Amino acid sequence: MLVISGNVFILRRRQTPYFVKGHVSNMNQEKLAKLQAQVRIGGKGSARRKKKVVHRTATADDKKLQSSLKKLAVNNIAGIEEVNMIKDDGTVIHFNNPKVQASLSANTFAITGHAETKQLTEMLPGILSQLGADSLTSLRKLAEQFPRQVLDNKAPKAEDIEEEDDDVPDLVENFDEASKNEAN
Repeated sequence: MLVISGNVFILRRRQTPYFVKGHVSNMNQEKLAKLQAQVRIGGKGSARRKKKVVHRTATADDKKLQSSLKKLAVNNIAGIEEVNMIKDDGTVIHFNNPKVQASLSANTFAITGHAETKQLTEMLPGILSQLGADSLTSLRKLAEQFPRQVLDNKAPKAEDIEEEDDDVPDLVENFDEASKNEAN
C-alpha cells in the first residue's frame, strides 16, 4: 500500500492476517480479550462504543484559512471602513472595520471581522448610495409591504389634529386680493 504524506512517499507492506485458515496466530490471547472487551460496551446485540470526536477550534480553522490565502498570494487592502453584503431577502451582512484581502489573479476576496446581520431598513440613510438597481427594487417592494397598521399607529389621531388646530388662528382675510391691491 502506498501512503503519501506531504512530500514524503511511504510504502507499507501488507501485514499477514492473525487468523489463517485452521491456524491461530501466536498473538497473546489475554491481550486479544482485552481489546474485544473495550470495543463492546453491552452484551450481544448492543451498540459498539462510539468513536470520540475531536472538535476543531476556531483558531485552528483560521490558521488553515490564512495558510490557504497565502498560497493565493493575497494583498491587504487598507482604508476600508465598512462592508455591506445585501441578500435577496432584504437582510444585510454588515462588517464594521473589516480586514480585506484580495487576489485579483484568483478573483478572490477575503473579508474577516465581526459580522452583524441587520435589516435593510435599519441601515437605510447611509446605505442608499451603495444600493444597486436590484436592491432599489427590493427596497420599493419592502416599502409597499410595510404593514399599514404600523403607519396607522404612527399617524396622528383626529382628536390630536383638532387640538393642534386650536393653536393656529383661522384666516379671515383673502391675501391674494391684498397682494393685488399692493401691486396696483
